[in-house]
Order: sequence, then C-alpha cells, then structure tokens
Amino acid sequence: MTKWVYGFGDGRAEGEQGMRNLLGGKGANLAEMSNIGLPVPPGFTVTTEVCTWYYANGRTYPSELKAQVEAALAEIGRITGKVFGDAANPLLVSVRSGARASMPGMMDTVLNLGLNDTTVAAVAEASRDERFAWDSYRRFITMYSDVVLGVDHGHFEEILDTYKERKGYVVDTDLMAADWRVMVGEYKALVSRELGKPFPDDPQEQLWGAIGAVFSSWMNARAITYRSLHGIPESWGTAVNVQAMVFGNRGDTSATGVAFTRNPSTGEHALYGEFLINAQGEDVVAGIRTPQPISEAAAKAGGSTETSMEKAMPGVFAEFVAVTQRLEKHYRDMQDIEFTVEDGKLWMLQTRSGKRTGKASLRIAVEMAKEGLITREEAIGRVDPAALDQLLHPTIDPTAARVEIARGLPASPGAASGEIVFTSEEAEAGKAAGKTVIMVRQETSPEDIRGMLASAGILTRLGGMTSHAAVVARGWGKPCVSGAGGIRVDGAAGALIAGGKTFRRGDVITIDGSTGQVLAGRIAMVQPELSGEFAELMEWADAVRRMKVRTNAETPADARQARMFGAEGIGLCRTEHMFFDGDRIVAMREMILADDEKGRRAALAKLLPMQRADFRQLFEIMHGLPVTIRLLDPPLHEFLPHTDEEIEEVAKAMGAPAAKLRARALELHEFNPMLGFRGCRLAIAFPEIAEMQARAIFEAAVEAAVSTGQPVALEVMVPLVATKAELDLVKARIDAMAQAVGKERGETPAYQVGTMIELPRAAIRAGEIAETAEFFSFGTNDLTQTTIGISRDDAASFLGTYVQKGIFAVDPFVSIDQEGVGALVEIGAERGRRQRPGLKLGICGEHGGDPASIAFCERTGLDYVSCSPFRVPIARLAAAQAALARKA
Repeated sequence: MTKWVYGFGDGRAEGEQGMRNLLGGKGANLAEMSNIGLPVPPGFTVTTEVCTWYYANGRTYPSELKAQVEAALAEIGRITGKVFGDAANPLLVSVRSGARASMPGMMDTVLNLGLNDTTVAAVAEASRDERFAWDSYRRFITMYSDVVLGVDHGHFEEILDTYKERKGYVVDTDLMAADWRVMVGEYKALVSRELGKPFPDDPQEQLWGAIGAVFSSWMNARAITYRSLHGIPESWGTAVNVQAMVFGNRGDTSATGVAFTRNPSTGEHALYGEFLINAQGEDVVAGIRTPQPISEAAAKAGGSTETSMEKAMPGVFAEFVAVTQRLEKHYRDMQDIEFTVEDGKLWMLQTRSGKRTGKASLRIAVEMAKEGLITREEAIGRVDPAALDQLLHPTIDPTAARVEIARGLPASPGAASGEIVFTSEEAEAGKAAGKTVIMVRQETSPEDIRGMLASAGILTRLGGMTSHAAVVARGWGKPCVSGAGGIRVDGAAGALIAGGKTFRRGDVITIDGSTGQVLAGRIAMVQPELSGEFAELMEWADAVRRMKVRTNAETPADARQARMFGAEGIGLCRTEHMFFDGDRIVAMREMILADDEKGRRAALAKLLPMQRADFRQLFEIMHGLPVTIRLLDPPLHEFLPHTDEEIEEVAKAMGAPAAKLRARALELHEFNPMLGFRGCRLAIAFPEIAEMQARAIFEAAVEAAVSTGQPVALEVMVPLVATKAELDLVKARIDAMAQAVGKERGETPAYQVGTMIELPRAAIRAGEIAETAEFFSFGTNDLTQTTIGISRDDAASFLGTYVQKGIFAVDPFVSIDQEGVGALVEIGAERGRRQRPGLKLGICGEHGGDPASIAFCERTGLDYVSCSPFRVPIARLAAAQAALARKA
C-alpha cells in the first residue's frame, strides 16, 4: 500500500529534511524540527504525490488516503488529548500548503478549522476565554469562506469596518466576545446569501474542503505566475500540512511572529523580525496591525515605540533566541521562522532558508564561511548570480536634495523613481508604454504579483518588514517602502496624499528602500561601489572558475564599466555601433550612395581616422587584455533613412538628390534582412569596407602598444560565415592590410583571425572552417534565430505562450536551447578542435550573461563567455559555480 501521509510531533517524525521532494519544504522541515526535539505542534503531511494524483485523476484522491488521514488525525488527538470534531473536547487544526520550493503567499491556508456553533462553546469553556473562542471562530469563517468557498474576503472586512464604525471601535482588539458573536452571525448570513447554502458545520467536510482548496491553489493564477517567474515546474505539486492549532490570540500571554536569524535586507548577524501580542500569524504577514519589534536592539535601531518581545516576554524570548541559533547551525543557513506563543509556551510553526537581497546574500555567505559554518566553495554556491544584479545599479546620490513627504519601513533596499500607479493593470500598461512606475497600494496581496513585477518599486501604507510586499520585493531586488502610515492612498480617485500634498496618478516620486523615505520628484542616482563582501566573494569565485569572462563593448564608457566589474577583455566589439553618430553616419551614407569603388573609398577614408581612434581607446582601456573586433555585420539599409520626410532631410544635409537616396534605399530593401546582404557578404562584395576597418584596427593596435607599453591581444572576427571559402577571401584582405600597416609603421601587430559561428551550416562544417579560423565565437543570438527559425524581434507575440504551454522550458533568447542550439554549439566545438587542437572558443550572444547558459558553456569546454558590462559579475560567479558543479 502506498504511503500518502507522514506524521510528526511529540519529538519524532516519519520524515526528515531530505524528503522535501515528497513532503514539500514546510513538511520536511516540520519533521526535521520534530526529530531534533524542538516544540512543534503535532500534525501530518499529505505528500506532493497526492497533488500529482489529484490533477491526473480528475481532482480526486487515492482510495487509501481517507483512512490514512483519519489515522493521522487520531494520532494528533492522542498527543494533544483532544478529538477532531468532538463536541466537548475538540481538536482544531490548521491546513497549509508546502511546495518543495518556497512560494510565499502564493497558495492558500486555513486556520482554526473544526469550529462550529457547538465546538466554539467547548473552546470557550476549556480556555475560560469566550472572547478568544469567538474571535477564532470569526477568523475561521472569514478565511474558509475566502479560500474554500470563494466568498471574497473584502465582504467580511466591509461588515467588520461598518460595525466598528457604528460602535466607535478603532482596532479589532476592541471587540469583545459579544461583538464577535454578532460578527459570526452576520458572516454566516453573508455566506448563505452569496452561495444559497449555509456555512458548513461538519468538521470532516471542512477538512476535506480545505485540503482540496490547497491542492487547487497550486493552479491558481498567482501561483502559476510565480512558478513561471522562478522556474518552478508544474509537475512538482504541493504537499498539504495539517497541524494542531496553537493560539497566539489567547490574551496578553500569547503572541505570534515571524523572524529571520539574520537581517534579510543587509545580512547583518542579528535577529530580525516582528511579532504581535494577542494575534494569529496572518495578522503579522497581512499587515492588518502594525507589528512590534522582536528585540530591544531592533526597536532602538528602527525608532519604534512599540514594546519588544524581549521586553514583553523575556523568558520566552530567551528560549526563542536559543532555538533560532540552534536552527541556523543545524541547517547551516539563515532561517526564516514562524512561531506562536500560547499562554507563555513557545511553539515553532515553520523554518526555511530565508529569502534575502543580493546584498544580504553576499554578506551572509561570506560571514558564514569566515565563521566556519560553511566552506568558501559553499559560499560561492549560496549566492544566486542573478541576485548580484541588485548591487550593480544606482542608488540615491547622497549629495542630492531630498524633499521627504513620508517615511515608512525600509523593507527592501535600493532606490527607484517613477510615475505613480495604483493597480497592477496600470503598472503593466505603464511598463509596456516604456514608463518607469512606482506601485502605490494600501497593502499588496498575492494577486498584485504582475503589477509588482512591472514596477520599479513598491510603496504601501500598511504592512511590516515581513509583509507580502516586503518579501516579494526583496526576492526580486526591487526597492520597497512598507508601513508608511502617514500617507493616504485613494486608488479610486488616483491620489496619494503625503506630506500635506496630493500626488496624482502619473506624478513622479522616489522611494528609498534602504531608509524608508518617500521623496517628491525624481532624485539623482549614483553608481554602487563594489567592495567588501562583494570583492571578497568575487576573489573566491575567480580562484575556482576555469572560463574567462569578457564583455561586449564598443564604447569607452562600456569598456571602463566592464573593467571595473572584472572583465578580462572584450569578446565582442560591434563596429557598426560606431557609425551612427554625427559625421560618421554622413560618411557612411556617402559610402552607400557612391556609384563606384572610388567613391566608396573616398567616403571610407573619412571613416578611417574615426575608427582608428575608437579602437585605440578600447585597446588602451583593456591594456593588454584580449579584444575581439567584429567587422561590419548589419545590412547597409540600416544606415539609411526610411520615411520620405527623413530622406528629404538627409538628402538636404548631404547635398545629394533625394531621388537618389530614395532609389538606393529601395534597392537595398530586403524582405528578410537577417538572412540577407550582411556580415561577410558585405566584405566579399565590397572588400574596401573590410580593408578600411582592418587598417584602422592594425594602426590603432600599433599606437596603443606604444601608449600602454603592452602589446594588444588582438582578434579580428568575420561575421556570418557559412563556408570556409568566405572566410578565406576575407582573411586574405585582413592579412594583406596587416602586412601593409607593418611596412608603413615598421611593426606588424600580432593578431588572430576567427569567425562568429551563428549559422547551423557553420557549426556543422566547423572542422573545415577551423582550417582557416584561429578562434570561434558562438553568436548564439543569431544561431538561435537561424536554428529554430524564430526572429527575436517578432517572437514576443507567441514565445510567452510557448513557455506557458511547456513547448519551451524557458525563452530560448534568454537561456540557450541546450538540446537544439546547444547541440550545434557542441558539434562546432568538437569538430573545430578536432581539426585545430587548442582552438579558442567563446560565446558572445546574450546567453553569455545567463547562469544556466554559462553552466552549459562550462560543460562544453568553452574558453570564455562574453556579456554586457553589468552582467560581468554575474558571469564570473556563474562560471565559478559551473566549475565547482563539474568537480562535484
């Protein structure tokens, strides 16, 4: 018989932390905490395999499941001395999701399950607290109705707000038992009106309804979106955890909270979190009440006047601190912990590796390695390379004037300026229109996930440091200010009232997620300094990686930025980008319009000194590091004006007939220019273009070698080669120009000639091409287009659907298609090196900055990857992780 249910509690468990694929992360960690003797409310986990069964069998359950659940419920009852559904001594339970990968807030939870009009009286008598019993009952009705029955949570809040206003109450804790009895009656009446049937009283019906709702929530819209964003397979499914309830809302000796063993924003080695006295867990994460600080140190640091847990419950706090330290040492990672205190008794409800910012991730990894908790190699593996992106972008200039209009909690570091939007739809529309937006909300919920993703930053009036907005923003590296109680948000009217001023939809504000400040207008930003833990981890990573990391750059600014980030050369200089400014574009157009070779050479002579100066700057900045210069690649029509108005304007500026310019543009027009007259085809048809570029390259190399005292490590790359014959023709021109410059300057710079492998034929015939080519650089942008037959400029309309339907696991322009495009790279690498052992191999498409693609490049044996400047640190770390993975 298949085992579908695993129990835990009373100091033992049927599972352990290594079973997260079966039990989910939450279930595996509850079992582990039980096994090591921590105070965990007893419960059981319904496995992820049941979720798979559920969806594969028309949302039904295995036949053995009911009996196993009943046996597990009986065991909880034995441990607690209570009986599920009993009128006199009822066991109440919570029902929570628990996928193997953490998905905070994406799936559903039900608390206080098992209450009805009979059991609520028994709970009131047993606890000697009628108010607590009825408060728990109204919470259960609200949550169950929303999660299981589909009655919107807002309806219940509206009833409660109206009642509080009528009675003159300010907060929920003002309501007494009699008030909550009234609320329960009104809530049940609402459910009857909405559904045409009464709220379910049978605890068994409640339990299976909740289990089904959790499984169903695996496929809700927000969970699907989250899985898509984080690469979590649908096939994993979720587990369901059923646990005996412990109550943080049993008066002033009870509390609930969330804490991290280190600061998830900064990485500081200090307890970080919030709690609430006389509350349940949802009150903390939902931002319904303003939470209290965990420790006195945190209270002082945050300027909080609220009583800390350390001060309010010193004995329990000391026990809690000891537990958190034990958990961090046991798991060897920063932990995110949920806990409840019931009548002075501490209970641990969850532990998991905490989500953290890139900055915190670096600091925690480096400090844990220095503490001896993990090795340096483990520290390298602990930092998500993509998270480094959070550290590589501007923050507010400390010298800039700030007009503070409000202040909240510094929930996620970094800064952003943008236009105010109030809904997810507005945020998505704004981003689609090319705007930068700041999403302003009362509080966020999981339904806001798309809008949060589209926004540059998030501002909320409610919520704390562990609210939904804070957790999601930190995970994405977006700045967030939460709990800005001094603002008023009127989304319907499109207004934010702050600092005595009204800001409308579309007005610009700036948020500083590191200080909690909300500022009027757009504020100047500065580049980050990459030192401290960043520099230390990069040094460790560089010591273990095999592949070099170069950059794609053709401007001095990009080259300098890349050097600052640790680039080891230029892997792709796209020379066409140098032709679009000022006098250059004029000379380029003159060349295109020329009637014969003589006219073309005259125009190219104007471009020569410009190209030479460009290349010399790059060589000097790289100071002896390798530089790969790609000859002109795009079709010539890209340099010409397109509309009649533009043609008239350009013709007038050039002193050329508009009709001639129009005719030439028409002559050069191509139905599919990506596959047209471009790349090496230009150099073959117009060899004078390649000769001019080669002369500029070699002359610049000679000059830079003198100015820097370092010879230039020069590589000349011929684009879009499909045959060896093409490369032979162009290389002959390059070699001839090198010899000419050598005679004129008295020195011939050392150089290599290679090609960009971006056509399937080139990959297949790589052995033949390697007879001439001294290096290959795989241009995976075009190789992806030509292999799959997809234009990246036109694919946005359907690629998202392809990924959603599982045709592609991920956008092939974001991460290399390893089975298709990757197979051609492997063929090209193997055949090229068979012909020319030691052939230098690199990759220079956008995939050069993608960690998964970098891992593929490591396995394939490439010598280097090349990426945009801001992705250089990401590539350095990813290359180190890939090297360590190969050794494992």
